[in-house]
Amino acid sequence: MLPTGYTLRIAGAEHAGVVRHHRRAMFHAMGLTDDARLNQMDAAFADWLNARLADGRYIGLLACAEDGEIAAGAGIWLLDWLPTYYCPHQERAYLLNVYTEPSHRRRGLARALVTACIETCVARRVPLIMLHASSEGRAVYESLGFTGSNEMRLFLEGGP
Repeated sequence: MLPTGYTLRIAGAEHAGVVRHHRRAMFHAMGLTDDARLNQMDAAFADWLNARLADGRYIGLLACAEDGEIAAGAGIWLLDWLPTYYCPHQERAYLLNVYTEPSHRRRGLARALVTACIETCVARRVPLIMLHASSEGRAVYESLGFTGSNEMRLFLEGGP
Protein backbone atom coordinates (compact mmCIF):
# COMPACT_ATOMS: atom_id res chain seq x y z
CA MET A 1 0.00 0.00 0.00
CA LEU A 2 1.36 3.37 -1.00
CA PRO A 3 1.64 6.15 1.58
CA THR A 4 -1.20 8.67 1.81
CA GLY A 5 -1.11 11.17 -1.03
CA TYR A 6 0.27 8.76 -3.63
CA THR A 7 -1.43 6.58 -6.21
CA LEU A 8 -0.19 3.62 -8.21
CA ARG A 9 -0.12 3.76 -12.00
CA ILE A 10 0.95 1.14 -14.53
CA ALA A 11 3.54 2.53 -16.93
CA GLY A 12 2.56 2.71 -20.57
CA ALA A 13 4.55 3.68 -23.63
CA GLU A 14 3.94 7.33 -22.72
CA HIS A 15 5.95 6.81 -19.52
CA ALA A 16 9.07 5.40 -21.21
CA GLY A 17 10.92 8.69 -20.74
CA VAL A 18 10.25 8.66 -16.99
CA VAL A 19 11.38 5.02 -16.68
CA ARG A 20 14.57 5.91 -18.57
CA HIS A 21 15.13 8.95 -16.34
CA HIS A 22 14.70 6.81 -13.21
CA ARG A 23 17.13 4.18 -14.52
CA ARG A 24 19.79 6.74 -15.35
CA ALA A 25 19.33 8.54 -12.02
CA MET A 26 19.52 5.21 -10.18
CA PHE A 27 22.91 4.40 -11.74
CA HIS A 28 24.12 7.95 -11.11
CA ALA A 29 23.11 7.67 -7.43
CA MET A 30 25.17 4.47 -7.19
CA GLY A 31 28.24 6.44 -8.29
CA LEU A 32 28.23 5.36 -11.95
CA THR A 33 28.57 8.86 -13.42
CA ASP A 34 30.42 8.48 -16.73
CA ASP A 35 28.08 10.42 -19.06
CA ALA A 36 29.35 8.67 -22.19
CA ARG A 37 28.54 5.24 -20.75
CA LEU A 38 25.21 6.45 -19.34
CA ASN A 39 24.29 7.87 -22.76
CA GLN A 40 25.23 4.60 -24.44
CA MET A 41 23.19 2.63 -21.89
CA ASP A 42 20.21 4.95 -22.21
CA ALA A 43 20.12 4.74 -26.01
CA ALA A 44 20.18 0.94 -25.94
CA PHE A 45 17.73 0.81 -23.04
CA ALA A 46 15.23 2.99 -24.93
CA ASP A 47 14.87 0.39 -27.69
CA TRP A 48 14.83 -2.48 -25.17
CA LEU A 49 12.18 -0.81 -23.01
CA ASN A 50 9.90 0.21 -25.88
CA ALA A 51 9.84 -3.35 -27.24
CA ARG A 52 9.08 -4.86 -23.83
CA LEU A 53 6.43 -2.30 -22.92
CA ALA A 54 4.76 -3.06 -26.24
CA ASP A 55 4.72 -6.85 -25.78
CA GLY A 56 4.00 -6.84 -22.04
CA ARG A 57 7.30 -8.32 -20.86
CA TYR A 58 8.06 -5.12 -18.89
CA ILE A 59 5.59 -4.04 -16.26
CA GLY A 60 6.39 -0.64 -14.84
CA LEU A 61 4.76 0.52 -11.62
CA LEU A 62 4.80 4.22 -10.81
CA ALA A 63 4.00 6.08 -7.59
CA CYS A 64 2.34 9.39 -8.45
CA ALA A 65 2.04 12.32 -6.05
CA GLU A 66 -1.22 14.28 -5.71
CA ASP A 67 0.11 16.97 -8.06
CA GLY A 68 0.67 14.34 -10.78
CA GLU A 69 4.45 14.17 -10.39
CA ILE A 70 5.86 10.67 -10.80
CA ALA A 71 7.68 10.32 -7.51
CA ALA A 72 9.05 6.78 -7.81
CA GLY A 73 9.04 3.73 -9.99
CA ALA A 74 9.92 0.06 -10.19
CA GLY A 75 9.80 -2.48 -12.97
CA ILE A 76 9.30 -6.19 -13.51
CA TRP A 77 10.88 -7.89 -16.51
CA LEU A 78 9.10 -11.18 -17.23
CA LEU A 79 11.57 -13.85 -18.32
CA ASP A 80 11.40 -17.24 -19.96
CA TRP A 81 13.99 -19.19 -17.95
CA LEU A 82 15.23 -22.72 -17.98
CA PRO A 83 13.92 -24.99 -15.23
CA THR A 84 16.46 -25.46 -12.44
CA TYR A 85 16.88 -27.61 -9.37
CA TYR A 86 15.56 -24.85 -7.11
CA CYS A 87 12.83 -23.61 -9.44
CA PRO A 88 11.47 -26.06 -12.03
CA HIS A 89 9.16 -23.43 -13.55
CA GLN A 90 10.00 -21.59 -16.74
CA GLU A 91 8.71 -18.16 -15.74
CA ARG A 92 10.72 -15.77 -13.62
CA ALA A 93 10.70 -12.07 -12.99
CA TYR A 94 13.57 -9.68 -12.69
CA LEU A 95 12.98 -6.63 -10.48
CA LEU A 96 14.69 -3.52 -11.80
CA ASN A 97 14.63 0.26 -12.04
CA VAL A 98 13.62 0.83 -8.43
CA TYR A 99 14.10 4.57 -7.91
CA THR A 100 12.59 7.35 -5.82
CA GLU A 101 13.01 11.02 -6.65
CA PRO A 102 15.07 12.73 -3.90
CA SER A 103 12.22 15.01 -2.77
CA HIS A 104 10.00 11.95 -2.11
CA ARG A 105 12.46 9.72 -0.25
CA ARG A 106 12.04 8.27 3.25
CA ARG A 107 8.27 7.84 2.84
CA GLY A 108 8.17 4.13 2.08
CA LEU A 109 7.63 4.45 -1.67
CA ALA A 110 10.34 1.98 -2.69
CA ARG A 111 9.06 -0.61 -0.21
CA ALA A 112 5.47 -0.08 -1.39
CA LEU A 113 6.46 -0.41 -5.06
CA VAL A 114 8.55 -3.53 -4.47
CA THR A 115 5.64 -5.01 -2.51
CA ALA A 116 3.32 -4.17 -5.42
CA CYS A 117 5.79 -5.88 -7.79
CA ILE A 118 5.77 -8.97 -5.58
CA GLU A 119 1.95 -8.96 -5.52
CA THR A 120 1.90 -8.61 -9.32
CA CYS A 121 4.13 -11.66 -9.64
CA VAL A 122 1.97 -13.64 -7.19
CA ALA A 123 -1.15 -12.75 -9.19
CA ARG A 124 0.56 -13.90 -12.40
CA ARG A 125 1.83 -17.07 -10.69
CA VAL A 126 5.46 -16.17 -11.35
CA PRO A 127 7.33 -18.25 -8.74
CA LEU A 128 10.67 -16.45 -8.53
CA ILE A 129 11.85 -12.84 -8.55
CA MET A 130 15.51 -12.00 -9.04
CA LEU A 131 17.35 -8.68 -8.69
CA HIS A 132 20.69 -7.03 -8.21
CA ALA A 133 20.60 -4.83 -5.11
CA SER A 134 22.47 -1.61 -4.57
CA SER A 135 23.99 -1.17 -1.13
CA GLU A 136 21.30 1.45 -0.41
CA GLY A 137 18.45 -0.89 -1.37
CA ARG A 138 19.70 -4.15 0.10
CA ALA A 139 18.01 -3.70 3.51
CA VAL A 140 14.60 -3.08 1.90
CA TYR A 141 14.88 -6.22 -0.22
CA GLU A 142 16.11 -8.37 2.64
CA SER A 143 13.28 -7.15 4.89
CA LEU A 144 10.83 -8.32 2.20
CA GLY A 145 12.36 -11.80 2.10
CA PHE A 146 14.93 -11.59 -0.71
CA THR A 147 18.11 -13.59 -0.11
CA GLY A 148 21.55 -13.62 -1.69
CA SER A 149 22.76 -16.12 -4.27
CA ASN A 150 26.06 -17.32 -5.70
CA GLU A 151 25.86 -15.61 -9.09
CA MET A 152 29.14 -14.89 -10.89
CA ARG A 153 29.81 -13.17 -14.20
CA LEU A 154 32.42 -12.81 -16.92
CA PHE A 155 32.48 -9.78 -19.23
CA LEU A 156 33.62 -10.84 -22.68
CA GLU A 157 33.42 -7.36 -24.24
CA GLY A 158 33.39 -3.87 -22.85
CA GLY A 159 33.22 -4.76 -19.18
CA PRO A 160 33.72 -2.24 -16.43
